[in-house]
Amino acid sequence: QNPKTSAIVKQLVAEGNARELEKCFGSRMEFGTAGLRAAMGAGISHMNDLTIIQTTQGFCRYLEKNFSDLKKRGVVIGFDARAHLSSGGSSKRFARLAANTFISQGVPVYLFSDITPTPFVPYTVTHLKLCAGIMVTASHNPKQDNGYKVYWENGAQIISPHDKGISQAIEENQEPWPQAWDDKLIDSSLLLHDPYATVNKEYFKDIQKQCFHRNINKETNLKFVHTSVHGVGHKFVQLAFKAFDLSPPFAVPEQKDPDPEFPTVKYPNPEEGKGVLTLSFALAEKDGAKIILANDPDADRLAVAEKQESGEWKVFSGNELGALLGWWIFNCWKNHNSNTCAIKDVYMLSSTVSSKILRAIALKEGFHFEETLTGFKWMGNRAKQLMDQGKAVLFAFEEAIGYMCCPAVLDKDGVSAAVITAEMASFLATRNLTLSQQLKAVYDEYGLHITKASYFICHDPTVIQQLFENLRNFDGKNTYPKSCGRFKVCGIRDLTTGYDSSQPDQKAILPTSKSSQMITFTFANGGVATMRTSGTEPKIKYYSELCAPPGNSDVEQLKKELDELVNALEKHFFQPEKNNL
Repeated sequence: QNPKTSAIVKQLVAEGNARELEKCFGSRMEFGTAGLRAAMGAGISHMNDLTIIQTTQGFCRYLEKNFSDLKKRGVVIGFDARAHLSSGGSSKRFARLAANTFISQGVPVYLFSDITPTPFVPYTVTHLKLCAGIMVTASHNPKQDNGYKVYWENGAQIISPHDKGISQAIEENQEPWPQAWDDKLIDSSLLLHDPYATVNKEYFKDIQKQCFHRNINKETNLKFVHTSVHGVGHKFVQLAFKAFDLSPPFAVPEQKDPDPEFPTVKYPNPEEGKGVLTLSFALAEKDGAKIILANDPDADRLAVAEKQESGEWKVFSGNELGALLGWWIFNCWKNHNSNTCAIKDVYMLSSTVSSKILRAIALKEGFHFEETLTGFKWMGNRAKQLMDQGKAVLFAFEEAIGYMCCPAVLDKDGVSAAVITAEMASFLATRNLTLSQQLKAVYDEYGLHITKASYFICHDPTVIQQLFENLRNFDGKNTYPKSCGRFKVCGIRDLTTGYDSSQPDQKAILPTSKSSQMITFTFANGGVATMRTSGTEPKIKYYSELCAPPGNSDVEQLKKELDELVNALEKHFFQPEKNNL
């Protein structure tokens, strides 16, 4: 019933454009553990009013089956600032339609009245003890995309089998319910609540438990620049700085207000590094700021850059910032917990494709480190399990610039990470240290960890499938490569098939998934490389790391070794010419 998408379809039919119609109606968007993510537009393969209604109807029925008290507890719904003029879709409209679906079934809905960062949704689920949460966002994807991200009652993103259960329920509830399209009905409903004011107050109160140096924060002369890259982060990072008694960061004026067109960047993704930060560098030079904090558009990720002595800017990788935050958060914990026996209940987590620096810190300091599968859904769920057993999960991170620094949010949170980074930098400044110098000190103490990651783009799923099958049948059937160029392979873990050469029974400990490709190679020189497919983009990604024991400080030699390993990996395992990558 949306006049714009309806007109698009009629136009395609009138033109007899079968190819476009096939793209729109050929297959339904797949609902996975990351929910939905696709371009906004007409048809069941896109994000639009109809597919949002159908998805929410399925989700609602699935929740009714799982929670007898759903009508007492309810759900929370948040949205970012994305909008798509030609199809009439926007995050706010999708959020209202989703709210309408639940309210029509007598389920209370806590719908934010304005844009919020993604982490506010899992926070609200936990804080108000709700059954579930939905965030309408496509994070840092291109401007035409949108997404529908789902949280369970534990405050973490859903994991299997919930995705399959919800997917099936969507299939069974495709016919829109009687008042599905009329989102104005919610405005007069007693079941509609706005958590905006409460959550804004409580969230900033909760993150202050991670504030350890208020006096330094009040006095510091360090200046920060912040960019929200046309997304939702501006107001919330300003409030976080206030909560920590830090002077507000300088906001990049061209990027501080939400704009669904993202006019100043090619991709609204701070992971892309310097290109996204051009305006931030200019503002920092003008205002004499030494540190840049950049959120992605839904403010769940954080990139950090620091001006070096040479005048150059260093953009920290996700692994480097993970090392700094892990070191900082552990030291803050240690200085406020004189009880050494408590350390046996302290945990940190990171995903299997992230740097193992936390493992090195944990070994030396005596706390626990665990790795999980890729993605915060795994870290959030594992953190909740550990917390329910009375453990303290201080920190979790993934190399894709995602950090969980505060146990009140069981997902990555770029707002708390930004202000905690600012406090860490302010503290280090009192010791005449920069973030870069401290990073070197961390590597000196716990061993150098250098990483290199990139990806190939491939739009053909059969080529991707074949590439991984070739690795599984490298020298004849069911044989993996024994070497990669001059580098000897000494271990293989395949989380698609569940094989792990390092385990006595050759079975992998981490959960396996046949629907995604992921193989990790361990090399005789101490290198590790993982190749995997992306759940949300047409990419084959790789992640590599060389770890040296403390005291081996020949950085250049190690970098050269890792470069050679990566070149061999690309040439022999990806074969970009042959596979047209």
